[in-house]
Amino acid sequence: MLQYPLWRRIVVIGLVLLGLSAAIPNLFYPRVELHNDAAAAIEQFGSTPEREADLSAWPTWMPSSLVNLGLDLRGGAHLLAEVRVEDVYEHRLDALWPEVRDALRDERDAVGAIQRLDAPGGELRVRIENPAGMGQALAAVRELASPVVTLTGMGANDIEVAGQDDVITVQLSEAERVATDDRTIQQSLEIIRRRVDEVGTREPTIQRQGERRILIQVPGLGSADELKALIGTTAQLTFQPVVTRTTDPSTRPAPRQELLPSLDEEGVFYVLEQTPVVTGEELTNAQPSFDQNGRPAVSFQFNVTGARKFGAYTAANVGAPFAIVLDGEVISAPRINEPIPGGSGIITGNFTVEDSTNLAVLLRAGALPAEMTFLEERTIGPELGADSIEAGRIASLVAFAGVLIFMALAYGRFGLMANLALILNVGLVFGLLSAIGATLTLPGIAGIVLTIGMAVDANVLVFERIREEVRAGRGPARAIELGYEKALSAIIDANITTFITAVILFLMGSGPVKGFAVTLALGIITSVFTAIYITRLMIVFWFERRRPKTIEV
Repeated sequence: MLQYPLWRRIVVIGLVLLGLSAAIPNLFYPRVELHNDAAAAIEQFGSTPEREADLSAWPTWMPSSLVNLGLDLRGGAHLLAEVRVEDVYEHRLDALWPEVRDALRDERDAVGAIQRLDAPGGELRVRIENPAGMGQALAAVRELASPVVTLTGMGANDIEVAGQDDVITVQLSEAERVATDDRTIQQSLEIIRRRVDEVGTREPTIQRQGERRILIQVPGLGSADELKALIGTTAQLTFQPVVTRTTDPSTRPAPRQELLPSLDEEGVFYVLEQTPVVTGEELTNAQPSFDQNGRPAVSFQFNVTGARKFGAYTAANVGAPFAIVLDGEVISAPRINEPIPGGSGIITGNFTVEDSTNLAVLLRAGALPAEMTFLEERTIGPELGADSIEAGRIASLVAFAGVLIFMALAYGRFGLMANLALILNVGLVFGLLSAIGATLTLPGIAGIVLTIGMAVDANVLVFERIREEVRAGRGPARAIELGYEKALSAIIDANITTFITAVILFLMGSGPVKGFAVTLALGIITSVFTAIYITRLMIVFWFERRRPKTIEV
């Protein structure tokens, strides 16, 4: 008798039902999409009769996750942008000039008068009147250096200072340039993501490519020009006085006050003065650093106008909280411990290095840190996406039909069971894609078509082994058990090598290659599961009911 424990039967059937339930919403894509959009709008903006009607398009107790359609299937806009990180180097050194000037003025007796000279981008040059005081001048400027902060800790200083004759040259160190490049790209990604998400587009692809490039793909958007205009807008960053902190979202603020949610603290709201003290337009720099106790923090710096307003406010409000607001959300509300003159300060808290790095990115997310050059732009119409879907559907059906016919002719009853398992396999693939929120592209469809062809490989190995055992004179039950036991190692070996290939494609590839790798990897997992467990369970049910004396495969 075939051994298949009851608990294993329950687990296999349960997993199949779970996977199919996750895949079912894709059969009613427009209705479920309408339901999901209405649910998101109600959560963000509140309920209306129209939104409630759209929400009822799909039962709330049913799974509602969908396989997102990529740009080549839905249509939309595609941009490849290159970030001019050199702009950031210039801005950093421009912001450093007042500090260099003040440091050299403190050494006026030794260096004499000072004058800033024109210099190539990425350099700050200062002429001193008395070359004999060069040593003291260099020492004073070098005291302005700070350690470069990365996720691995502190490294070299952020500036390099050199002197020749009567000219001092200041530039960013190589370590600081690398860290600045990374921060600039991360900041640009964050800004673009916030800008694109505001228009409610579905599953945009915004990712870094190489050292200085960003790929932006937004399904459903009308044109590449529309996307460029969207990215070019500026996020609103403000520094506002805090009136009170509350967990009641129905709190009614007084006139000239507003109620805003906290970004990181769920269910927490702040009542703020509506008029900001300073805005992000007056912020010149924000970067991760460490406080006097060696704990991660964030340092920031305003321009002259912002520094004057910020210094006056902090001097008059020591001990009061001060909210940093980005796009209508409070990202931080530190307490003012002491007056902050000079336009620079530090935000401390219970931060990790990663937290301080992310907060520094958010602080600068009010505007793109550097100019972006668009190297590639494309607009894909919905009709092209519809053609791609139709081509993918036809390819899948042809592959599906060919495999079903071959298995039925080659293995008879056992082939029909494998065919049923293959149908379940495709359903499980879509269930997994829906569950993880994956985006399906045309290469992803190719991965599914390839999976259909590969899905029966394991069943073929098993059935051929069963044939060999029947020819050797084994009884039906023993032949089936030995067939699965002897084919298992070959099945595992063959699929592990293919799975490793899919993982490498995912890690090393980008865009379409990743989409292909995801569907291929998920297809391998479901194929092995259906061959080893589902097909075997079908054979066990058939055998227990029929009790055949002989079998033909």
